[in-house]
Formats: sequence, structure tokens, C-alpha cells
Amino acid sequence: MNKPWLIYGANGYSGHLILKQALEVGLKPIVAGRNAAEIGALASKYGLESRIFDLKDNNLIRTSLEGVGLVVHCAGPFSATSAPMIEACINSRTHYFDITGEIDVFEHAHSRKVSQRAKGVDVVVCPGIGFDVVPTDCVAMTLAACIPNATYLTLGFAAKSRFSPGTAKTMVEGLSTGMRHRRNGVIQSCAVKTRHIDFGTGETKLAMNLAWGDVSTAFYTTGIPNIDVFIASHPKLVRKTKMTRFIRPFLGLSFVQNRLKRKIDAAIKGPTDEQRAKDKTYVWGEISNDSGATVEAFLETGNGYTVTALAPVAIVSHWLNSGFDQVGSLTPARLMGKSFVSTLEGCSDIQVRR
Repeated sequence: MNKPWLIYGANGYSGHLILKQALEVGLKPIVAGRNAAEIGALASKYGLESRIFDLKDNNLIRTSLEGVGLVVHCAGPFSATSAPMIEACINSRTHYFDITGEIDVFEHAHSRKVSQRAKGVDVVVCPGIGFDVVPTDCVAMTLAACIPNATYLTLGFAAKSRFSPGTAKTMVEGLSTGMRHRRNGVIQSCAVKTRHIDFGTGETKLAMNLAWGDVSTAFYTTGIPNIDVFIASHPKLVRKTKMTRFIRPFLGLSFVQNRLKRKIDAAIKGPTDEQRAKDKTYVWGEISNDSGATVEAFLETGNGYTVTALAPVAIVSHWLNSGFDQVGSLTPARLMGKSFVSTLEGCSDIQVRR
């Protein structure tokens, strides 16, 4: 089907990866963003239509989305950019997708108000269609089917990939808020926690809790009220993270945030194609109920940024060929099914261990 769709922030690290993956499978998105020189260069290089607009004027965004059926939003930090793009997409009856991993962005996108408005105009609002949170969301949904009365869900992953500039900036923004988990259905701040996890390799690794997107999204996918997320971490990182509690208010100051982000722009470029090709990521999940029944699940994927390139293009291809059966605010697994991640190149089936 010839349905125009758009990548906003196509000149960023992840946006460019998504663009190249789309071109590889024969798709031709509109490239968009606020940097006219960089977006224009991409459009000229690949023979694509381009649109230049920033996200400060809702009317301008809506006008710029005229004729567009779907947006893959890649321009972070999403704490500043997602809400105006979601608003414009709903107003222009355009499906909204993004690659965020930010808890507060997920909470806004899945709020009753946003979901009801999206349903009212037959639009999908689905944040987090990259590595945040496609693999873990599919694991969560798989586990939920194993214990329907589950009350606790713990997810985790082990990865060696370097960060992209956007991911690093998101982490900097999270320094002032600290760790979070979900308890009795409510997202709460919490202390740094550790546990040892076998992510499916036969080797137990030290892992530290993380304010990862699934603290929000796994609740909407499974309904489970108590959720934690862990990441395999070096003991030195755990110690440094625990120390940040003493300077957390300072880390939230705007001049500190701006300085750290400038350093990121100067020093971080993201992994190369060669580095991504050799990296593997191991995803793990554990579910339990109040009676003590426990089930684990394991998944192997490629590099997280490779997943972030593959998943959006697979979703767009599905939309172009079949459309969507559901509308409103949805998680990736709710929209595409619990086995979706395993359809992506380099990703295994989800293995369940009872």
C-alpha cells in the first residue's frame, strides 16, 4: 500500500539506523526534523521527501503531518518532545510511535485521556518500539500467560553495547530522579537494589535495578502490580550509583544537565556497524504469585540498537500490508503479540522455564 509515513529525527543515531533499515527493505519514508541542513542532506542522498519543523508550535506540527499516516518519532529527549508530537498526531489522525525508554513519557502516553482521544479518532499511540521496550515487553506478556494470577514481575537484561548520544542524555536526565519500581500498581522511588541473575548463559551476573520503561509499560501489558527491572552491572558501577544519592539534587540543576549533555555531544557517537554486529543481548524475566509459583523466561537478541532499527520497520511494514486491528494507547506486545520480538532478525524464541 502507498501510505506516506515519516521518521522524525531521521538525522539522529537511532533515527538514521531506522531509515537505513527501511530503505533496505524497499520502504521510502519521509525524513523530517528541525535541522534543515542534515535532513536535506539525507533527503538528497536517498531521494526522499523531507519536511522541516520543530516541535514548539502544535499548529505547525499538525500542518507538517498533513497526508502522513504514521510517525516514527526518534528525536529525544522524549520528556520534551513526545507530548507535542502525540498531540499533533491525534489532531491529524496519524498513528504515533516512538523509541523512548522514559517512564514518564510512557505514563503520559498510556493515560486515560490520551488513550480515549486516540481511540476516538482511530489512532494508535505506541511508545517504546525500540529495544526499549520490545524484547522485555514480549517476555512480560509471555510470562503473564504462564501464571494468570501473578503479583510480581521482574525483568532484566545483560548487554555490552556502547550508548548512543540520545540514550546517554536520557540517562543524564534520570540522574536526579534515581531508581523507580512499581508497587501495588503505583510507580515509586526506591533505593538501589542488587541481585545475582543467570540471564540464560549459565553464568550468574551481578545486576542492579534500573528505572527502565517496563516499570511503566509491563503494567499495561500484564496488569501485574509489582514490577522491577534489573541490568547486569559491574560492582564499581553499583557503588558509584549508590553514591549519587548524596548529590542527586545537584545533578538535576539545569546548568549541570546542560554541561553533561554538551560533553555527551562531544564524546559519544554510538556503536559502529561492526560493533553492533558482534554484540548480543540477553533478556530475562521472572514471574511469581502469592502462593510461591515461579516461572522464568529467556531471550537472546542482537545489539539493542539493531533491535531499535528492526522493530519499527517491521511494525510499519505490518501497517502497510495489513493495518492495525486495535487503536488507542498500546504497548508493543499488545499491538503486535508476545512473539513479535522473535520475528526480528537475530532474536531467538522466548524460552520458558518452570
